Amino acid sequence: MRIGIVTVSDRCFRGEREDKSGPAVAECVASLTTDTVYRLTPDEPERIAAALIELCDECACDVVFTTGGTGFAPRDVTPEATKRVIGREAPGVSEAIRARSMQITPKAMLSRAISGIRGRTLIVNLPGSPKAVRESVEVVLPVLPHAVETLSGDTTTCGGDYGK
Repeated sequence: MRIGIVTVSDRCFRGEREDKSGPAVAECVASLTTDTVYRLTPDEPERIAAALIELCDECACDVVFTTGGTGFAPRDVTPEATKRVIGREAPGVSEAIRARSMQITPKAMLSRAISGIRGRTLIVNLPGSPKAVRESVEVVLPVLPHAVETLSGDTTTCGGDYGK
């Protein structure tokens, strides 16, 4: 499984702050892959969309996680950039993350994160803090292998039995 990680942060992009969220994603998915592709971009919709397109189309990532830019701040535009590049939404992924996060903090309801599909790649928006990244990836980690198999066209393991 090839995983893409896009950290969206003006301050990290300018070198004013160390990115800790991108490495947190990589740590969380280490049990699934050692094949990760990393990009760092400022909070600019065009740059975010370009990074997503590159990781999906050129790098052939199976899953791309974004971290940052999902809140209410004026420059938080990751969901809008993601919507530009996906063909189909996958709302259950983000709903599950928010539901779990709401058990930890009521601030989770302020997340505007989305998830969706571009071609054969699942894109998942994550919050910007390393702690929230870990909590969020923990929610989706168990279903990622099945999601990747399904997106690849392998339906041999898909019998509609959600109990497995």
